[in-house]
Amino acid sequence: MSETQNHRVFEKRTVFNTTLAKMEAFHQDRAALSTLTPPPIFVQLHHDGRTSLTEGDLDFTLWFAFIPIRWLARHEAVPGQHGFAEWQVKGPMGYWRHEHLFEPVEGGVALHDRVTLAHKPGLAGLLTRLMFDGLPLKFLFFYRHWRTRQAVGR
Repeated sequence: MSETQNHRVFEKRTVFNTTLAKMEAFHQDRAALSTLTPPPIFVQLHHDGRTSLTEGDLDFTLWFAFIPIRWLARHEAVPGQHGFAEWQVKGPMGYWRHEHLFEPVEGGVALHDRVTLAHKPGLAGLLTRLMFDGLPLKFLFFYRHWRTRQAVGR
């Protein structure tokens, strides 16, 4: 993890024995967000009429047991790349941008997740450091890459 101007960058890259088409199809499916959310967290998608997770706004709540955390994220293409990015429009973080980049490589497709984040000051920032940074962030992406391997493997 690196740090610039109070923004921290977390990255995880894994090569999957799959095709670019399978990787993109998995990430476009609305069910992917639930698949990629580790227990005991539950994700609740609020109705928006979309069929894809990779474009437009997504309104959702992450439930940590009985504690709801509401997010509004905007999804967009990343010019010149396979994949997409989402950034927090409204939510618990001071700043959050997550890039999901797919690169055809020998042996399959590399998934490169890059998260740029910053915390709010005060108690809100303390809580997001405990929930969305450090070990919890590493565990989240270990889990996501493990579940992606299960979903897209040949």
